[in-house]
Amino acid sequence: MDRIAGIINLDHEQDMLDELTYFRCGAAVPFGGRYRMIDFAISNMTNSRIESVAVFARRKYRSLMDHLEQGKAWDLDRKRGGLFILPPDWNDPTDISRGDLQHFHNNIDFINRTLADYIVVSGSQHICSINYQDVLQEHKNSGADVTVIYKKVDELYPEHQRAHKLDIDEDNRVTGIHNDHSNTNVYMDMYIIEKDYLYELIEKCIAHGCAHFFLDGIKAKLPEININAYEYHGTHAMINSVESYYRNSAKLLNADEHDELFKDDAPVFTKVKNEAPSNYTETSHVSNTLVANGCVIEGQVEDSILFRGVKVAEGAVIKNSIIMQRCEIDSDAVLENVILDKDCSISSGKTLIGAPEKPYVLAKRRTM
Repeated sequence: MDRIAGIINLDHEQDMLDELTYFRCGAAVPFGGRYRMIDFAISNMTNSRIESVAVFARRKYRSLMDHLEQGKAWDLDRKRGGLFILPPDWNDPTDISRGDLQHFHNNIDFINRTLADYIVVSGSQHICSINYQDVLQEHKNSGADVTVIYKKVDELYPEHQRAHKLDIDEDNRVTGIHNDHSNTNVYMDMYIIEKDYLYELIEKCIAHGCAHFFLDGIKAKLPEININAYEYHGTHAMINSVESYYRNSAKLLNADEHDELFKDDAPVFTKVKNEAPSNYTETSHVSNTLVANGCVIEGQVEDSILFRGVKVAEGAVIKNSIIMQRCEIDSDAVLENVILDKDCSISSGKTLIGAPEKPYVLAKRRTM
């Protein structure tokens, strides 16, 4: 069986989640009640029997390193392979590479030393549940040089404007890569490529002063190379703004959407934190809400997501909101269409109300 290694390339992902990315990169933003966005990318790889994963991180990665540690949660704390967090090397005076090619160049040993025959490259902004073994099989059957993964969306949202779109012929060959806002074939920032061919393209890109591997090494060579398109059919969310984060988080309150993302045969792994079960008092009223462990709820919570360790005092009302770890909501406070980052405190009687299309966001460790 052909082996696959994984690269999660965060270099070109812009931190555009406003207050949520003041102190962390987008990949480290909490999502879904107990996870981080990068958990989905790594879990997809480990569920696809990928045993060696590199993370290319350039900025604000302290929170990311704290979360990933040695990769134990994903069974990647192993003697062979494992999880590697790889910032670029800024100290090589002979390095002429730029952009994400600096990552590929500085960490070329990861590619050379892996026993894998193929490399899967992914970002963290596309939340999904995908098996890369299926992608590999189609890639080999097609005889393509590269296979890119896309989602044909039913409706285009503002977040899709920044995504590349694909033109695809009847043989699933990519004939165009562009930013046409009317095209519904959304490229998911994922592709699979043979290891030796990846190395060859990296060397050519650096020699010609390129700065973006996908744009300069794959898209620009579209007339010369065979690019196959693999259509992903499962649940999908692209998160690159506060609005897309809020809307796609709310989708998890739909049982069907939730179960399609969190599958029994393809679990999403995350850093384990042992806490007591959540406590619901006689005064609490909770409906259509995701509640993580360690919460104490005495007030009213509707259509919301509560992360670990949240405390909601008697008389407090929370609606259509996302409350992250260890936030405390005092009595008679009212929150609606609100996102609270970690360790926030809302004083008694305080009212915070945002709009469904523009939620009110409070940065971590703030008191109101």
